[in-house]
Amino acid sequence: MLRFSVTVLILAHAAILFAGYLAPYGYAEQHRELAYAPPTAIHFDGLRPFVYGERGARYPIHFFTGGRLFGVAAPGYVFLWGTDASGRDVFSRVLYGGRVSLATGLAATVLALGLGLFWGAISGFYGGWIDRLVMRGSELFLALPWLYLLLGVRALLPLHIGTVQAFFLLVAIIGTVGWVRPARIIRGVVLSARERGFVLAARGFGAGAPYLIRRHILPLTGSVLVTQATVLIPQYILAEVTLSFLGLGIGEPIPSWGNMLAEARQYHSLVFHSWMLAPGLAAIPLLFGYLMVADALLERRLKHMVRGA
Repeated sequence: MLRFSVTVLILAHAAILFAGYLAPYGYAEQHRELAYAPPTAIHFDGLRPFVYGERGARYPIHFFTGGRLFGVAAPGYVFLWGTDASGRDVFSRVLYGGRVSLATGLAATVLALGLGLFWGAISGFYGGWIDRLVMRGSELFLALPWLYLLLGVRALLPLHIGTVQAFFLLVAIIGTVGWVRPARIIRGVVLSARERGFVLAARGFGAGAPYLIRRHILPLTGSVLVTQATVLIPQYILAEVTLSFLGLGIGEPIPSWGNMLAEARQYHSLVFHSWMLAPGLAAIPLLFGYLMVADALLERRLKHMVRGA
């Protein structure tokens, strides 16, 4: 199962990373006369694929052409997953949009784990009032209605903000809100590690707290951080999709899975243009791949703990 999950993740990441090569069109390239065009049917003449254009004209699909994996000569077109209201190729935009959603999930995970590692290590190592303060603060974070607060914050911001600013705003929001659970788990690891013999021995020889945390305690959190990363990345990708869907994330014309799905919430899109749901379907293999890897890593960790006991 782990090998299969890793294979799925490698393929999904490769498709997103090489979107500029795999996508037959640019993410902003429009075909206004072909708005909401259905997915193009692929036909074969022997082993040679082709598509039909207007008036029944045949257009062969060429591979490795124009710096892309495949394409057709104008005025032909190949829209594997149809087009949106502006005549933009949905397949190409899903690939490009995956970059934004995945990058947001990865960056927010790094931020959340960094904050969680810092506060969890401080809380677990020092204990006492510091531990109580950090834990009560984390409980406050969990209790706040973040979605409504974020909607209120967005209302205070300018209607149109730059792509870079929107990206860092998303990362800051998701990462800052998400540090609590990693911090609690790391705190438990540190509480256990600080009572181990080699830590007590180093403390007896005069080692200070920064040295003990950096040299002896933080290395023990490595497996926890890896497992938490595989759990948090899909959660934060979904968070980006949700926030962008609600208008809190990256705006047009830059695609993300969230702002692409926002168009599908309209009734006529759901009924007559079901291919607009493609971003949600494309996210499923990536999300399940991470969750299956997390499950496999957790299972291995539990087996190791049982053997150690």
